[in-house]
Amino acid sequence: MKEIRIEKITLNMGMGEAGEKLKKALKLLRSIGGKKPVLTKSYKRIPTWSVRPGLEIGSKVTLRGENAKKTLIRLLKAVENRIHPKSFDVQGNFSFGIRECIDIPELEYDPEIGIIGLEVAVTLERKGYRVKKRKYNKSKIGKNHIINKEESMKYVMDNFGVTIGEEE
Repeated sequence: MKEIRIEKITLNMGMGEAGEKLKKALKLLRSIGGKKPVLTKSYKRIPTWSVRPGLEIGSKVTLRGENAKKTLIRLLKAVENRIHPKSFDVQGNFSFGIRECIDIPELEYDPEIGIIGLEVAVTLERKGYRVKKRKYNKSKIGKNHIINKEESMKYVMDNFGVTIGEEE
């Protein structure tokens, strides 16, 4: 029950505007994740950026299961298997950014897309986490069962060969 596993990986690209940039982001996320991405909409009005509520300004795709693990290995290679300690939160989840999509192995450069960056968020869980998500008879997870920052760092170092430290 104490074994940590990957619940999901979310690949996110916030483009800030609709149009051609957003179409490129959708195409890139489809090629990385192998699934159809979802458009994200703005909730606030920011007149200086020409953003209004309901405007599609980004895209994301969620990966689960074995596909998520394989994709995470590829994405970690893009950042040279190095994650900053501040990338981990108190619940044990972590995220990192990839500055240029051409750094991702097995992904060929497409001149139509160009060079775009993306954000990767990884959510970790243990068996038994379903009790806090289920519809009926929800319950809290005990303190000893919650994943903390140190446990998630150890999991990532042991299973993916990641170095945790300052960036060069």
